[in-house]
Amino acid sequence: MNDNKEMLGTAPIGKLLFKLALPTVVAQLINMLYNIVDRIYIGHMPGDGSLALTGVGVCMPIIMIISAFAALISSGGAPRASICMGKGDNESAEKILGGCFSLQLLISAILTAVLLLWNEDLLLMFGASQNTIGYATDYMNIYAIGTIFVQLTLGMGAFITAQGFAKIGMVTVLIGAVSNIILDPVFIFGFNMGVQGAALATIVSQAISCVWVLSFLRGKKTYLKLQIKNMRIDARLVFPCVALGLSAFIMQSSESVISVCFNSSLLKYGGDIAVGAMTILTSVMQFAMLPMQGIAQGAQPISSYNYGAKKTDRVKKTFRLLLICCLVYSFVIWGAIMLFPKVFAGIFTPDAELIDFTANALRVYCGVMCIFGIQIACQMTFVSTGNAPCSIIVAIVRKFVLLLPFIYLIPNFVPDKTMGVYLAEPAADIIAVTFTAILFAVQFKKSLKKLEKETV
Repeated sequence: MNDNKEMLGTAPIGKLLFKLALPTVVAQLINMLYNIVDRIYIGHMPGDGSLALTGVGVCMPIIMIISAFAALISSGGAPRASICMGKGDNESAEKILGGCFSLQLLISAILTAVLLLWNEDLLLMFGASQNTIGYATDYMNIYAIGTIFVQLTLGMGAFITAQGFAKIGMVTVLIGAVSNIILDPVFIFGFNMGVQGAALATIVSQAISCVWVLSFLRGKKTYLKLQIKNMRIDARLVFPCVALGLSAFIMQSSESVISVCFNSSLLKYGGDIAVGAMTILTSVMQFAMLPMQGIAQGAQPISSYNYGAKKTDRVKKTFRLLLICCLVYSFVIWGAIMLFPKVFAGIFTPDAELIDFTANALRVYCGVMCIFGIQIACQMTFVSTGNAPCSIIVAIVRKFVLLLPFIYLIPNFVPDKTMGVYLAEPAADIIAVTFTAILFAVQFKKSLKKLEKETV
């Protein structure tokens, strides 16, 4: 551990960033593959593949909310367990683990009941039409049954990473992704189950990952063991975990709100094909953004350590290198999308009409992706230097202050109202990136000056 600390403070920044970013980028890519593989297979179903893809796309906001509830527990519980471990209080850490496990079981039961009872009403509210509601409900009825596996895999997996078992955490994601890739064609095409097969493949894959996670937490290698005696929900220990996880819940669930707004507006102006295109656009955006986020996460420990060690030159160098890497990547992926939009759209559907429509929408939706590396680099450096309020502010400004109103406002000022909805994304990004860059320039300079005064 001491060698690692010395390395963070002395090793060349470039080599450090490569060493730390590579596994996080791989993990992000695996996670992306897990998230989009269903949509690739469904889009290539014979017959009504395009409508089925649209129907499953409408389910995505609900799935985001389910993931957000897992984050509500895990993103607060796992750090608090780590803090207790750092204090040498493993007993409290194990009680947090057990209490969070029980709370996730309770939340899973409530979510499952809600989804089974009101899924059709929710899906219609989230943008399903009479043409796609059948596919959406077929998917959600089965997915709802596996909610418990999703919650426990995502939630308890965080407690593995919190103990320092990063590779085990990555293997957990890999197990689910590989299982899903293998089972999808078997259930969708082999058993001719269509979208129901895709949902079944997903929950079976999550169940396999869940068994892996729980087996590890009950095994010999773990420092914190999941034990029945600790599964009481102790409000004194568990409620602070929920409070800490609330910000992550808000940020993740807000993606669902944005998705609902996009889908409802697109259904109004462009119909099912516009909503289907949005499913592809969000998948391409995931593909584009996750590796860049992996690079930024790799830079985080370098910036944090050297900021804590008051080595301002290394903090500056880390930010500059991160900014360059993010900008180069964002320009390259932006160029690929602008030049070959049909290639990206064709990954998800063989429907020529949907490919043509999506290709035009992609060029609009991803119009200023080339500058988004600035947003990622600045936002992650805010977090790395302990400036969480500014990180939250820039995220809220982009999503709620800009993007949400633009979805409804811009279509009123352009001839093609459907493309006007897609135009909300680049319009919001231009203003958001400018705001973030200005705020960062002021705050970063101020924080480094303060740090330099403390070293004198």
